[in-house]
Amino acid sequence: MPPESQIPIAASVKRRFAVSLALFYAAIFAVSGTHMPFFPLWLKAIGIDASWIGLINALPAITRFTTLPQITAFAEKRQAIRTAMMLSVLATAIGFTAIGLQQPPLALFLIYALTCMLWTSTMPLTDAYALRGVARYGLDYGPLRLWGSAAFAAGSLACGYLADSIAARDLIWVIVAWAVVAVLASLLLQPLDDVRRRAAGPPTGKALLRDGGFWAVIVSAALIQGSHIAFYTFSAISWQLHGLGGLTIAGLWTLGVIAEIVVFALSPRFSLHPSTLMAIGGVSAVLRWVVTANEPPLALLAIVQLGHGLTFGMNILGTMSLLVQRVPSHQIARGQGYYAACNGLLGAATSIASGAIYARIGDGLYYVMAAMAASGALVIWSARHRLNAHPHSEASGG
Repeated sequence: MPPESQIPIAASVKRRFAVSLALFYAAIFAVSGTHMPFFPLWLKAIGIDASWIGLINALPAITRFTTLPQITAFAEKRQAIRTAMMLSVLATAIGFTAIGLQQPPLALFLIYALTCMLWTSTMPLTDAYALRGVARYGLDYGPLRLWGSAAFAAGSLACGYLADSIAARDLIWVIVAWAVVAVLASLLLQPLDDVRRRAAGPPTGKALLRDGGFWAVIVSAALIQGSHIAFYTFSAISWQLHGLGGLTIAGLWTLGVIAEIVVFALSPRFSLHPSTLMAIGGVSAVLRWVVTANEPPLALLAIVQLGHGLTFGMNILGTMSLLVQRVPSHQIARGQGYYAACNGLLGAATSIASGAIYARIGDGLYYVMAAMAASGALVIWSARHRLNAHPHSEASGG
């Protein structure tokens, strides 16, 4: 049987898939673009202290290594990845609505935990759906993914404008509104679960867990991406304490996302090996966090934010390329689940610890993040020869 990308497919079918996926990426990243910088501010506005904020913000990471792998594996086994995506965004909209009606820390913690059980599965399911489509239709991942980044920037800017115009305790309803948009966008997703797959291949993901190269990829990615946890959780709070307004904070986030968009747009032209892209991301993160720890002036902070295209964009591109190489297409959702679980395990520990560390040393927390990024770069660089020598291919049968 020929590889999926060689099966003749009408251009209109490819276009519908690409457009609907781009819209869905845009919608779910608009949720993230309002949630990441402003959910901590909303928590602070309703009287939640820093320690509770760290615990609450650890929940998405915790669910990534507890419930998420089971959800992705179940969706893949049932060939229902698209359906699972639709249900996850519906649960997200309902969950954040319930969260907005609560104020006691324990109640918020419990409802947010339930919401995160399905919300955190949205991204790995979407990436699995996207990577199957990339293989099926011969598309490039980066140009599809950039629409999510663009929406993240737009959502962050819009919420930043509103943060200067409405009470901070009302910001939760902006998140809810974008979650509803994501539900509507999910209705446009094209069926892909009946894509023809090879009959051969292992029935479980155990082979992946025995692959040292796969472990090197997901551990390195978790370390480098986990080094962003302090930034995601406390940057808005720290910048607000330094006198920056909501729109300025949103603008700083947007600069980083613009750089990310540029990297994704140019990705089809990259010729470096994916492991090298990941290493570049890790080294760039070290420099970014060291500068951020020293409370740079606004102009330098803006320049540092442009480094997000390297610290995040390069790392994501390298990670996704290596996962496509090493994970059979019929196990891509399972592979995404393991990848997200590794991210979640490290991210949860980092988020919990960062709350306590930030309460003691403030922006000095970024030095710890720099050490994490350096470790991630070292892991992937050490494994580069193994990754070069033993890529997975469709022809290999997994």
